[in-house]
Amino acid sequence: MAGADTPSPLIETRADLIEAMARGGKPRDTWRIGTEHEKHVFHPSSLTPVSYDEPNGVRALLASVEKATGWTPFHDGTNVIGLRNDASAGGISLEPGGQFELSGAPVETLHDTFAEMDEHMAICRTAGDALDIGFLGLGVTPLWSVADIPAMPKSRYGIMAPYMDKVGTLGTSMMFRSATVQTNLDFATEADMVKKLRVSVALQPIVTALFANSPFVDGQDSGMLSFRSHIWLNTDAARTGMLPFAFEDGMGFERYADYALDVPMYFVIRDGAYVNVAGESFRAFLEGALPQLPGDKPTVKDWEDHLSTIFPEVRLKQFLEMRGADMGNAEAVVALSALWTGLLYDDIALNAAWDLVCDWSEADRLYLRHEVPRTALATPMPDSAKLRFGTVGNIAREIVGLATAGLVRRARLDARGQDESRYLAPLETIVMSGKTRAEHWLELYRGAWQGDLKQIFSAARM
Repeated sequence: MAGADTPSPLIETRADLIEAMARGGKPRDTWRIGTEHEKHVFHPSSLTPVSYDEPNGVRALLASVEKATGWTPFHDGTNVIGLRNDASAGGISLEPGGQFELSGAPVETLHDTFAEMDEHMAICRTAGDALDIGFLGLGVTPLWSVADIPAMPKSRYGIMAPYMDKVGTLGTSMMFRSATVQTNLDFATEADMVKKLRVSVALQPIVTALFANSPFVDGQDSGMLSFRSHIWLNTDAARTGMLPFAFEDGMGFERYADYALDVPMYFVIRDGAYVNVAGESFRAFLEGALPQLPGDKPTVKDWEDHLSTIFPEVRLKQFLEMRGADMGNAEAVVALSALWTGLLYDDIALNAAWDLVCDWSEADRLYLRHEVPRTALATPMPDSAKLRFGTVGNIAREIVGLATAGLVRRARLDARGQDESRYLAPLETIVMSGKTRAEHWLELYRGAWQGDLKQIFSAARM
C-alpha cells in the first residue's frame, strides 16, 4: 500500500480491484484479532447528548485522551476528529452522533483484547469524569431522537445524512443513535475467506440474537430486542444485507468486487476535501465519467475508501469484519471477539459451524435476519432447521460450545495459565438462562424502574 506521502496508484485493471482485498491473505501464524466498539457519550448531570464544541464536549474529551495516551490527532479541516496510535495501527474516531469509537490494534490473543479494552475504558472514564461525560453501552440511545443529537464536524457525514434520507427510513438513526461492536479477523487464502465469509454471514443473525441490547427508542419499549438491527433493515438496501451471492458457485474476491462496483458511491477525497458523488457509479468512475470529476479516474485508495462505505452483515476488505452485534458492556465487547475467534480460527470449529448452516437456503437466512431483531433467542428456526434446533436459542448454545472448544484448542494461555475460553462467560450465562441483555433491561423497566427509563443511564454506564 502507498505510504502516507506516496500518491496512491491509479487502478489500471480489474486485477487491481481484486488485489485490494486479496493481499489481506496471510499465514495462520500471523493472523490477528481486531476489535472495534462504539460508545454513546452523555452528560450524567443532565442525561443529554454531548456536542462537539461545548466547553465540556467531544473536542475536549479527545484532547484529554490525547494527553493521556500521546496518540496523534487527525483532522477534518481544523477540527480534530480522532486519534491515531502510530505504534499499533489502532485509534479513536467519532461516529456521526459523537459515538466514541475505539478501533483496536490487531492483537495476537484475546488476553490482549481484554487488556486493551481495560486500559481504554480506564482512560476514557478518567477523562470523561473530569468533563461530566459518561459512556453508555447500548445498541441504541434510549431517550434521544435523531434531532436531539448534535452532529460531529466530519465532512463525510454531511454527505451521507441527506443521502440516507433518500434511500431508507432509518439511515440517520443508524448514523446518530446506534452503536455496535465489531470483530475483524484474517484469512489465509481465497478459499479460506469464502468459507469464513459464508459461515459468518449465515450465523450473523444468531450472533445478533445473543448480543441483543437495544430494546428502547424514543423513551419507550420499541417492541424490538435489537432495535439497532432493525434500523439496519431500513437503512440502504443497496449496501447492506446478507450477501446472497456469497453462497453461489464461483464466489471469490472477484465476485465481491463486482458487488462492490454496483454499490452507489458516497464521496471521493481530493486534496483533503470530500467531493459529494452520492449515488454515482464506481463503474462510471473507472471510465472517467463521474459528472463531478470529469476525466478523473480512481486510485487504489479511492477503491479502498469505497469498500469502507459498504455495510453488509459481514464486510470484506483485507480482512473480514463481523458487523451484527449491539454494543454492550466491556465484557460483551471482548466476548464477541472470543466467539468469532473460537469459531473461525480453529479448523474443527469452523468445519462444525459450516455443517450447522450449509444446507440453509437464502430464504432461511433472510427469515432469520428479519425475525431476530424482534424476538432474538426465542425466534423459531426456519422449517428446514426447526426439527434439529427448534429456536435460535438452541443453535446459539451450540455455537457458543463450538467456540469454547475452539479456544481451548488454541491454547493461548495468560499469565495465570487460563485459556481464552473464559471470555465467553457472558454468553454462557445468556444461553443457559435464555435471557438477553435486552430482556434484562425490559424486566427492570417494567418492574423495579416503574417505567423510569432514565435509570438505564447508570445501569448501562461503562
